[in-house]
Order: sequence, then structure tokens, then C-alpha cells
Amino acid sequence: MDRLNINSQLEHLQSKYVGTGHADTIKHEWLVNQHRDTNAAFVGHQSMLSYFAVAENESLARVKFNLIQKMVQPCGPPPEREDQ
Repeated sequence: MDRLNINSQLEHLQSKYVGTGHADTIKHEWLVNQHRDTNAAFVGHQSMLSYFAVAENESLARVKFNLIQKMVQPCGPPPEREDQ
């Protein structure tokens, strides 16, 4: 009974939040989600954005733009799938 409940909770969590993955998630998809979440956190926190701007000697807007650009393909193009 507990096992069924835990599995249903896990399936609900995976359907609600994309980054939690599922049984068919490949390593590349998981890494892309991690990088996008990290970059989104950096963009959302002004203090981290300021830290990066000072460290890179760039303006806040340029650092924010660069982080948002990295969200498109943070880990490069996806690998070829064998099942297609």
C-alpha cells in the first residue's frame, strides 16, 4: 500500500515539475534542466547578478543578457537518439 502511494506521489511530482525528470529522462535533458534552473536563479537574484557583473567587469544588463542567452542551449545541441 505504501509503495503504491509513494509511486503515485512521485508521478504527480514529475508531472507537475519538469526538472524532476521521469523514467525516460536522458542525462542531457537532466543537465539542461539543471543549467537552466541555475541560470534562472542567477538572473532572479540581484546580489548574484551584481557579483558576476563585478567579477566579469561587465554591466548588469550585459551579464543578465548573457545568462539568458545561455538558457537556449546550455549544454550544446542534444545528442542523436537511437530510437528515432
